[in-house]
Amino acid sequence: MVEPGGATRTRSAVITARAAASFEPEGRSVATARAFVRDTLQGWGFADIVDDAVVLTSELVTNAVVHAGTRADVLCLRSADGVRVEVADHYPEREVPLQHPDRAYASPDHEGGRGLMLCAALADRWGVEYATAGKHVWFQLALPARPVGTRSAGPAVPDDQLPVTDTRVRVAVLQIDRQGLIAAWNEDAEQLFGYSADKATGRPLADLAAWPHTPGTGTGIAEALRLSRWEGSYGLRGADGRVIPVYASHLRVRDAAGEPSTVCLLVQDTERAVLQTPARAAAPADPGQLSENRAGDPFEVFIGSPAPDDLDSLLQRTVERARDMLDGDAAFLLLATDDETELEVRATTGLPSTRQRFARVPVEAGTSRYGSARMPAVHDDLTAVPGAVPLLGGTGMRSVVTVPLKVEGRLTGSLGVAAETPGRYSNDEALRLQFAADRIALAVESARLGELERLRRGSLSFLVEASDLLAGTLDRDQTLALMAQMTVPTLATWCAVYTIADPASEPLLSYVLHEDEELIDGLKALLSRIAPPEPAADQTVRHWTAPSEAARQAALRTSMRTVGLGSPTDHTSGIGTTLATASAVAGETVVLPLMARNRVIGMLTLGKPAEDHFRQEILELAEDLSRRAALALDNARLYSERMAISRSLQRSLLPPSQPAIPGMEVEVIYRAAGEGNEVGGDFYDVFPIEDGAYGFAIGDVCGTGPEAAAVTGLARHALRLLAREGFGGPAVLERLNAAILDEGARSRFLTLLYGELRPQDDGGAALKLVCAGHPLPLRLRPDGTVEPAAEPQPLLGVMDDLELYEENLTLDPGDVLLCVTDGVTERREGTRMLGDDGLADVLTTCTGLTAGAVASRVLRAVERFAAEPASDDMAILAFRVPEPRQGD
Repeated sequence: MVEPGGATRTRSAVITARAAASFEPEGRSVATARAFVRDTLQGWGFADIVDDAVVLTSELVTNAVVHAGTRADVLCLRSADGVRVEVADHYPEREVPLQHPDRAYASPDHEGGRGLMLCAALADRWGVEYATAGKHVWFQLALPARPVGTRSAGPAVPDDQLPVTDTRVRVAVLQIDRQGLIAAWNEDAEQLFGYSADKATGRPLADLAAWPHTPGTGTGIAEALRLSRWEGSYGLRGADGRVIPVYASHLRVRDAAGEPSTVCLLVQDTERAVLQTPARAAAPADPGQLSENRAGDPFEVFIGSPAPDDLDSLLQRTVERARDMLDGDAAFLLLATDDETELEVRATTGLPSTRQRFARVPVEAGTSRYGSARMPAVHDDLTAVPGAVPLLGGTGMRSVVTVPLKVEGRLTGSLGVAAETPGRYSNDEALRLQFAADRIALAVESARLGELERLRRGSLSFLVEASDLLAGTLDRDQTLALMAQMTVPTLATWCAVYTIADPASEPLLSYVLHEDEELIDGLKALLSRIAPPEPAADQTVRHWTAPSEAARQAALRTSMRTVGLGSPTDHTSGIGTTLATASAVAGETVVLPLMARNRVIGMLTLGKPAEDHFRQEILELAEDLSRRAALALDNARLYSERMAISRSLQRSLLPPSQPAIPGMEVEVIYRAAGEGNEVGGDFYDVFPIEDGAYGFAIGDVCGTGPEAAAVTGLARHALRLLAREGFGGPAVLERLNAAILDEGARSRFLTLLYGELRPQDDGGAALKLVCAGHPLPLRLRPDGTVEPAAEPQPLLGVMDDLELYEENLTLDPGDVLLCVTDGVTERREGTRMLGDDGLADVLTTCTGLTAGAVASRVLRAVERFAAEPASDDMAILAFRVPEPRQGD
């Protein structure tokens, strides 16, 4: 096997685990193969490379089962070097492609070859092996390095500079077993989160943790618990449903039995200094010290060693060091958008970061050099120039110094340090901060590009999975639920879907979901009391301020009533939501139109909690998802409308009602085979003809579909009309036969049992029967005797001239007449068939039963005869003459 470029593939690494599976050449195999690779790699603990592996596997398996049309064999191998995945097809005599210097492996514009192009772009190593019976394509992905925890000691700090905590510092101690379940829960944990130990132990930590989710980036809770050491912030849901921000330190240990587990120490986020690992090295006092320290890397001197390996940690470490270096009260770092017109808040310290994260400010905020983020700026007093630094509005900061982050002359971000006192900074501090910004700009840009690439790959995998889920259902309600569940919590904290039935209709709130289930009802109540967003066909993301404004007003009114300033009986101005719900929707809200077939069919609304904002990458991903979801929703709507029309037409073929026949018991059971069918090729009818006489029919039309339904409708209406015109049984069927033949190519064969019934004064019933090619009716006598009640005659819709005759029959008290279609007698289990004899045996056990009980017993016998669902329609019509009661 030879890799591109001539490198020989080797298997020197020791294989520590393997998993293999084969997939048949059908479309759904691609999704199954993706799930197999995802489950395998996640089971091995390699979540960091799952997205790349799934994307590559999807392309290669598609080539095998769709383009080559053969079975695909997938093999996953784990070694110390990483993971190798092999995909083999069985397409014989493939020509080995020659690589010319002026021709690439593949082009995105061509359907074939994309798998190799993606291998070249994403894999660390890859190769192709051709054989007579097929080919193997393999790729290898290396595992990213995971730094372990380090031990350090901080310098002595004066008492007045020590971190401030509550009167009683509580440290929650949790122990998590290898399945992710809580095994230990101390008293401080009970006090902090409200759960007693017996309520918390045995539950997955993931059920309580409000872990931040961003597609393709960050570390999940399962991965964090598997690391040897992890430290950071997340949320934990208390017993009252509130999310409590915590700072946690996780340490992987083995218990006395040698089983791995994780010890978690948690404190409130405001008390993070209790657990937070101190920095290794202090920042230098001035840039001169940096230049004199030739032995050390200026970047590591500023950031510390080891440097964070992900963008968020790097940015957070940067703002903390910048604040310490200039002895500030707060610091912030913003990254520029691709067009360099806006800056996005990515890290802050000393500011309400949870409310400001991902907020955007313009690069050019004014006409002077101090109004541009492209140049260093020092503001002595922000109160003199309101709005000069929008991020600091209302924070109490008075003086600030900001410097740009530039790479090769291009603005990539802005770093600032602020203080609560005016006149704190001068040009000297600006030079020191600019020197530090120049040291970290390239690292920040590299980490940002890496994050964008991971997000792109994660987004591609997310959209692939979302498309599979949406394509797997045609149920409207299920499609709405999937739309919401795919966005929460991956893209947003809460989601609401509005649907529009037609252009003249108002948007209808159809589905609401919040990541905290306890807030769903309050959120639904809030949204139902405000006007829905206006539909727009411009296919752009729009901001919607109504939910956050309504939430703030509701919170204000609730607070006023709490302190006695509002009227507790005034319900007209209140929205009826709680403070928790108000906080949950008080952040940014965006509306994405659901466009399908050039029409707005709804709107997808996404929201964030309390002053939180959306990243631009997340909004772009949401736009892509909304386009897919809109088409799926419209397909579900069209399918539902078609099924509703079909069911309406089918119901029109059923008799409107069943008349009560004096002195007779009548029971009908009808089962149409096929999903969504209410009427098949079988039909029945019982109707009055004249005073004291009733007609009945049971028949079976050859075939299914609209043509069979047309014959069913023709037969039922013709029978009623002709019988009420006074025609006898043979004349009725002969005229129906002519009408069927007049249908020409649309005509269908029809077996039909037609009869006329007239109750007698002595308690019996006189019948006239014509059995045209239909299973013979059976008569059950009170002594258990079963016998045919008619003779077979030619079926309808075959010959022009029929000579049919009428048979007379009298039912005595206690007699039962059973009429069925061939779906009953031809019920099969392998080579066995129920048949006429089997039906007669069942009927002999029905002596003394009512007509309803007889029909029910026959149906149960048919259903139990075979394990598989019935493949043919069934109709059962039972008549019984009741026996006179004693004393009558």
